[in-house]
Amino acid sequence: MPLIRFDRPLPEIAVAVHAKGMVFRTHMNVALDEARAAGARGEVPVGAAIVGPNGVIAQAGNRTRELNDPTAHAELLAIRAACAALGQERLTGYDLYVTLEPCPMCAAAISNARIARLYYGAADPKSGGVAQGPRVFSHPQCHHVPEVYDGIDAQTSEELLRGFFADRR
Repeated sequence: MPLIRFDRPLPEIAVAVHAKGMVFRTHMNVALDEARAAGARGEVPVGAAIVGPNGVIAQAGNRTRELNDPTAHAELLAIRAACAALGQERLTGYDLYVTLEPCPMCAAAISNARIARLYYGAADPKSGGVAQGPRVFSHPQCHHVPEVYDGIDAQTSEELLRGFFADRR
């Protein structure tokens, strides 16, 4: 599956024109705000937003420490909130913006939720599950593969993570 890389920060409104003439609008700013809030709570600063035809329907930041729940990753919390808001277990046609490459657990949940497009910021060579490590979406057992776009506001996401961990060393 090809990845489309965006090597520069993208503002909130339409910023890039696709080869087919479609305009790309990013919602990574919402995920970045959630990541900042997570960091302020002492959580690893990762944020996520679920976007549908009418805009953002759910957003969340990491809450593993607060909830004493190792599965309380931003992506899973946002998926749960979106499914609850829509009253359904699938998010067909919806997009997920997340500041860090999803881990294998989150990648599996993204597939199970049938998310249409995954946009993420920073790569995660240590724990990623999309372009790194197990590459969940490339397995034959993966029943749904979203379109994947990486590197969106990657520098901002990386700076948040570096700052968070530097303050703890």
